[in-house]
Amino acid sequence: MSPSLRVYLLLIVGSLVGAGIATVGSDLVSPGLLRTATRLTLAYDAVILLLTLIDWRRLAPHRLTVERQVSHRLSIGRENPVELVVKAGKVSAIAQIRDDYPPAFKASQDQHILSLSANQTQTLKYTVFPDQRGEYAWGDIYVRQLGQWGLAWHTWKIPAKQPIVVYPDLIGLRELSIRLTLQNSGNMKRSRLLGMGTEFAELREYATGDDPRLIDWKATARRDRLLVRVLEPEQEQTLIILLDRGRLMTAQVKGLSRYDWGLNAALSLALAGLNRGDRVGIGVFDRQMHAWIPPERGQNHLTKLLERLTPIQPELLEPDYMGAVTTAALQQTRRALVVLITEIIDATASVELLSAMGRLAPRHLPFCVTLRDPQVDQQAHASTTDLDQSYARAVALDLLAQRQLALAKLKQKGVLVLDAPAPFISQQLVDQYLQLKVRNRL
Repeated sequence: MSPSLRVYLLLIVGSLVGAGIATVGSDLVSPGLLRTATRLTLAYDAVILLLTLIDWRRLAPHRLTVERQVSHRLSIGRENPVELVVKAGKVSAIAQIRDDYPPAFKASQDQHILSLSANQTQTLKYTVFPDQRGEYAWGDIYVRQLGQWGLAWHTWKIPAKQPIVVYPDLIGLRELSIRLTLQNSGNMKRSRLLGMGTEFAELREYATGDDPRLIDWKATARRDRLLVRVLEPEQEQTLIILLDRGRLMTAQVKGLSRYDWGLNAALSLALAGLNRGDRVGIGVFDRQMHAWIPPERGQNHLTKLLERLTPIQPELLEPDYMGAVTTAALQQTRRALVVLITEIIDATASVELLSAMGRLAPRHLPFCVTLRDPQVDQQAHASTTDLDQSYARAVALDLLAQRQLALAKLKQKGVLVLDAPAPFISQQLVDQYLQLKVRNRL
């Protein structure tokens, strides 16, 4: 039990009244009046404390009920919603509620204050932001409820411990899945009408503007009318994603490690590939191939990728690009789009990367994806007012120039290149993949 502020105010008022009685009508304190005032004050205080105790005990049968609603799988780098469903009993309630979320999370609100009418239900909403993947434990719910007379706080905890796992960006994957589903009936239909693709879909009558090369003369002769072949992009292609978890991927960019941005991008690309009917495989490497998940198709494969890749963390090790590419080439003999997600500094430090990506051509279509730090871009284009800022800007400009030189050498070897800020890499990578599919680059 905790007395409320009202109790302390009442006790202070009682003491002031007692002091006034002891000095009434005279500047001197009369011993008789002092004894009377003391007894009255003590009696008054005892009544107030008794009422406080009664107020506290009367509240026990009318406690609030609180239930937490949160997904068991949270997304890294996202504001994950949490709901506390609070229901009052047969009496109105004023309460303070604190949810014991994992200390590693950042929450939008630590404490909730609410007032409920009798039998009313209210949903409190807040968000948590995890910046690391892994398993966490959610604690209990702590409640302070004010008595009906406003004299005592009743404090207790509601057992609500539960395990929570922070995955890669599941919220982003759900949003991407919806976008891809909507695009399927639009972009793919348009590509078929334009005759783009390599896989036969159907025959239809010739219309003005159709490519004459698509006329099926045998079918035309049999049916005595011009018929054209409708082609669509080949569905059973292979997509291999190689994700670097080495030293440069441990750096923090906008609150997450570069590796986490890369993992989100890899899973987004895998989802797009599976959605388009491709076989998708992923390898995670540093000095060796740390994890290899063979290519498969079907949406169930995405669940397997999530479970296998979520526990993996980046390490302070130099990556072996040639070893990773060699392993992937041995595992995948059929032509595939090989996407390597990594980070580069300059052409000198990326010699092995250049050699490894060049080795993939011409059997495979190599695609190098690098995750740029937007703070370097900001520093390079910022105006300077003193010498220190000028030096910082010069370093940033030199880093970008060296980076562009390394990327240019990759392009000279026939490697597709995507260099984008880490927070935007997922969307840009998926968009480029979809363009490759439409253009039948494989």
